[in-house]
Amino acid sequence: MQITGTHFNYYQICHRKLWLFANGINMEHNSDLVFDGKLIHEESYPQRSERYEELELDGIKIDFYDAKNKIVHEIKRSNKVEQAHVWQVKYYLYVLEQNGIANATGILEYPTLRKTQEVILSDVDRETILEMTEKIKGIIHSDTCPEKQPKKICESCSYYEFCNIDEIEEGGNS
Repeated sequence: MQITGTHFNYYQICHRKLWLFANGINMEHNSDLVFDGKLIHEESYPQRSERYEELELDGIKIDFYDAKNKIVHEIKRSNKVEQAHVWQVKYYLYVLEQNGIANATGILEYPTLRKTQEVILSDVDRETILEMTEKIKGIIHSDTCPEKQPKKICESCSYYEFCNIDEIEEGGNS
């Protein structure tokens, strides 16, 4: 299995979510927040698809890549898990570099917040990506799903009901 930017993103957020996603259990299609994010992505910058290209390379899919200036544009709905977004973009930059596209940079864009953040790849990041890749592989190839680690972010996760089915059923039987 090729590691993707989504794997890097989920690794930062929740190892359980990472394992479920990597093992074919996808709940995003049921999520209003995911749907809202897709709408923001499509409607915030309608001219993007004309100016920039989509790029698929070694398991990653960059929706908006400015080849002339070597800039990855990543649009996100909210910055609640900003570090996960940053590492996703850093992984994109790493894969580009591994394929001969040196010195690319990234821009995280949060249209609803009217905020942007530049993302660069450092030598320390490259080492961290190699370490994270091994940890991600260990999680996704494990025979067992990681235990639930309740966090505040869980309530807005597309896997929330899946992870809490026992609690929901117990609460419903009262």
